[in-house]
Amino acid sequence: MNATLPTAEALRSALAGLLDGLPPTQAAQAVERLIANYRGTTPTDAPVLRDRSDVAAYAAYRMPATFEAVRSALAALRAAAPEWSPATHTDIGGGTGAASWAVAEAWDEDGPRTTVIDWAEPALALGRELAVASGVPALRAVEWQRSRISTALRIESTDLVTVSYVLNELTAKDRAAIVTEAARAARAVVIVEPGTPDGYARIIEARDQLVEAGLKIAAPCPHSARCPITALNETGGSDWCHFAARVSRSSLHRQVKGGSLPYEDEKFSYVAAVRFPAEPVPARVTRKPQIRKGLVLIELCTDAEELRRETVTKRHGALYKEARDVAWGDEWPPHAG
Repeated sequence: MNATLPTAEALRSALAGLLDGLPPTQAAQAVERLIANYRGTTPTDAPVLRDRSDVAAYAAYRMPATFEAVRSALAALRAAAPEWSPATHTDIGGGTGAASWAVAEAWDEDGPRTTVIDWAEPALALGRELAVASGVPALRAVEWQRSRISTALRIESTDLVTVSYVLNELTAKDRAAIVTEAARAARAVVIVEPGTPDGYARIIEARDQLVEAGLKIAAPCPHSARCPITALNETGGSDWCHFAARVSRSSLHRQVKGGSLPYEDEKFSYVAAVRFPAEPVPARVTRKPQIRKGLVLIELCTDAEELRRETVTKRHGALYKEARDVAWGDEWPPHAG
C-alpha cells in the first residue's frame, strides 16, 4: 500500500495532534454522555455533538472504531465487485469523517471525490482539520457540507453513499427517508450500525428498503432474499447478524475510554447493496469458528438462503487447515470466488 494513503495509524496520529490539549476530566465527562447516546434507544431530531469538546471526545472515543468497521464493510464490497471503483462518494451524517478515511484508503490515492454531510458544524470543522492533517490529497479535497439529516435531505447522484452509525440518531420517519434517498442517488450504498440487536434491526429495515428500491445485496449476505435470522426470530429466536473488527488503541484512546488493553473488538452490523454486477460470497462465516480437538465448527449463512453449521475435521486434509485459519466474517470455502 502506498505510504501516503490513510491508515489506522495515520488517523491515530492526526487525532493525537489535534486532541493533545484536551483535559482528561472534560473528555471523560463528554465520553460518558456520548456513550449514553450511542447505546441509547431514544432517537433524536438534533445532533448529538454540541460543541468542540464533545467533538474532540467523540473523535478519540469513536473514530478509530468507526474507521475499522467501515473499512471491513468496504473490503467485503470490494471483494464482491473487484473491478468497480467509485469516482464520487457522499457520506451522510459523516461527522468527523471516519468513513471518508476508510473510503480514501479502500480505493486509489486520487479519489473518489467525497462530500461529507452532517448537521453538526463542530464535527465538520474538526473533520476538516483532521483531513488537512492527514496529508492525503483525497482527504484534503473533501467537501464538508452542513445540512439537516432528515426527510428534507436531498443529495446529488453519486457512485457511493455511506451511512455509518447514524440511523440510531434518527426518528423512524427520518431513517426511512435517508435510506430511500441513498438508494435513489447512489450506485452503491453501504450502511453500518452497532453490532447489537437494535443495530441489526435497523440494518434489516434498511436492507429491505434497498432491495425494494431495486438494489442487490453485495455483502455480507450471499443473497438478496430475506435474512434467515429474521425468520428464525419470528419463531422465538433471539439472534442477530453482526461482525467484529480489531481496533488498535493509542495511549490517548486508552485514556479517554478508561481501558488498559492495547486493542478492542468493535462489533458492527452492515449491509452493502449495489446497482451493478457483483458476486456475493457463496457462504459467509457468521460467528467466530469453534476450534476443538481434531475439528472446527463453522456457522454459515449460505447462498441457499439458509443458516448452516459445517463441521471440518482432519479427514478433510487441506480444508481442515484453512478452517483453522478462517475468521468471523470471512467467505467460505476460502477463495471460492
